[in-house]
Amino acid sequence: MNPGRAGTGGATRLADEKVVNQHGETPATAQRGERRGIDYPRLYAHRFAGIDQAARQRVWDEIGTFIWRRMGSPARVLDPAGGRGEFLNAIGAQEKWLVDLVDFSERGVGPDVRVVIGDVFDVDLPAGHFDGVFVSNLLEHLPTQDAVADLLERLRSCLSPGGVIAVMGPNFKYCAREYFDCADHVLALTEVSVTEHLVAAGFSVESVVARFVPFSFRSRFPASARLTRLYLRVAPLWRLAGQQFLVTARVA
Repeated sequence: MNPGRAGTGGATRLADEKVVNQHGETPATAQRGERRGIDYPRLYAHRFAGIDQAARQRVWDEIGTFIWRRMGSPARVLDPAGGRGEFLNAIGAQEKWLVDLVDFSERGVGPDVRVVIGDVFDVDLPAGHFDGVFVSNLLEHLPTQDAVADLLERLRSCLSPGGVIAVMGPNFKYCAREYFDCADHVLALTEVSVTEHLVAAGFSVESVVARFVPFSFRSRFPASARLTRLYLRVAPLWRLAGQQFLVTARVA
């Protein structure tokens, strides 16, 4: 039932300030065609083999709408690691931007979604423009805690005054056994560490849910929109099955 996604929108900045994208390429090595790291399209093709994308979208229709309303139904929304566009497809925002490094051939976004392929640090995003930013299953892929800080600072610069950010991701406290089964998981994060990052980046935290949704679509729950809708309505179930955090905050 879980919405874990294949988004790779965030660039990473290493200690020497060399910009490295989620493929592990510097601009120079990418230009030369050299590879230094994970081939994300091949990785995600393997990881999500056998997943019914239509059923996955139906689950996201429930989760995405729930989160968007929890954010206050912002009109202009940015998803900086949008993957196949499940979240943006689900919501009724007037303006939707999707950023990702991978140009998925099966990305099925509607005509109202503006897709930008590239590194979120480098692509042209309007400053102070968005009312909401949704970060899903991205921070754990970054190489350092400083890279998380850099990303949140970048996203804050894109938000309008009072804009809201929602951050969702696997909570190491509750999924430690399977956390590093994902080859691209690097950082172990919890709702507490993400809260601290948001405060340090200039946000005012509004809500913290330590246990929200399960870890993976391959969980014991079927990919059912009806069951997902019921699950979201019954918060006590979150404490039983939730393995991902959901933290919302506003520009301070």
